[in-house]
Amino acid sequence: MSLILTDVTLTHPDGDGRLTALDRVTLEVPGGGLTAVVGPSGSGKSSLLAVAATLITPDSGTVAVDGTDTTGLSRGELAGLRRHRIGIVFQQPNLLPSLTAAEQLQVMARLDGRRPRSARGRALELLDAVGLADHAGRRPHQLSGGQRQRVNIARALMNDPGVLLVDEPTSALDHERGAAVVDLITRLTRERGTATVLVTHDRAQLAAADRVARLHDGRLSPPDPAG
Repeated sequence: MSLILTDVTLTHPDGDGRLTALDRVTLEVPGGGLTAVVGPSGSGKSSLLAVAATLITPDSGTVAVDGTDTTGLSRGELAGLRRHRIGIVFQQPNLLPSLTAAEQLQVMARLDGRRPRSARGRALELLDAVGLADHAGRRPHQLSGGQRQRVNIARALMNDPGVLLVDEPTSALDHERGAAVVDLITRLTRERGTATVLVTHDRAQLAAADRVARLHDGRLSPPDPAG
């Protein structure tokens, strides 16, 4: 399991010209490792995650997910790749109000064509892994902010991805709950062998990472060991 971005450049229209969001970015994230990406607002962090998630095709360079070069894949093939190999933890959980915690996860499995019984078993297993075994039947309004984010993480892992992309997971949480969420992401990365990228502005979270890469004006510094 791995995520490899090689010499990736991404630009956007800007009046009569182009604005460079990512400038020849290279990043390799091995399985079982957590790489934190930090940088000021507007540095390109969101663009980096979008390219890594295959939601945006870069102008040049390559993105390899779990050994698969995504260059030239069709939209359908990319959608399939995301369903099977990429888990995305969004900044806001965006849980469906009418669904229980277990059902939030089961929806992901149904999109992948799994049988309801096996999907429920997988959902309960993951909720147990994130410490919410006793909350499987609760709806979002019955959960705390930290618990909703834990459901968000479990949902991202539902289809056993090789790559986990995490976008500012603690922005709406207090320090204690935020630290617990980052600890959870770190533990699950080790246990499940995912290649995890954590985008954050909170330097207190960097101690949990194996490596830290700094993004500035679309340019990524080579990752350094955390600490």
